[in-house]
Amino acid sequence: MPKYYWEDFKTGAVAVYGPRLVTREEIVAFAAEFDPQPMHLDEAAGRATLLGGLAASGWHVTSLLMRLIADGFILDSSSMGGPGVEELRWRKPLRPGTNIRLRATVLESRPSKSRPEMGLTRFRYEVLDETDGCLADMVTTVMFGRRQPGTAS
Repeated sequence: MPKYYWEDFKTGAVAVYGPRLVTREEIVAFAAEFDPQPMHLDEAAGRATLLGGLAASGWHVTSLLMRLIADGFILDSSSMGGPGVEELRWRKPLRPGTNIRLRATVLESRPSKSRPEMGLTRFRYEVLDETDGCLADMVTTVMFGRRQPGTAS
């Protein structure tokens, strides 16, 4: 039985999940497998770019964002997936040895007009470093099952 349903996500609510330490080894392993650009594999190559040193691939940061969402609440919710990502920005490099957290802000939440068993919740997710610097942010909508389908919102 899920712990969280659509009714639990109120507009303006903010939750923080994590921390999670990101290591050099996982940055390099992810890059070797999925984004083998030199700045994600080697410190010297990274220093020669705008990143100024070894940094995680943006796709690695996005994968970590999803892991923090999953561990934070999605795996214990009535999530029915999502229709896609509206916006995704990589703001600052993610360096080895950084403890990241995820800040999830509910931007809006509404019942589905066509499916009374479902509600839609739009989130802004921000991947934060130890100083609350935003490394990446994403806006997306999640479809959740409703605790009481068809009731007033």
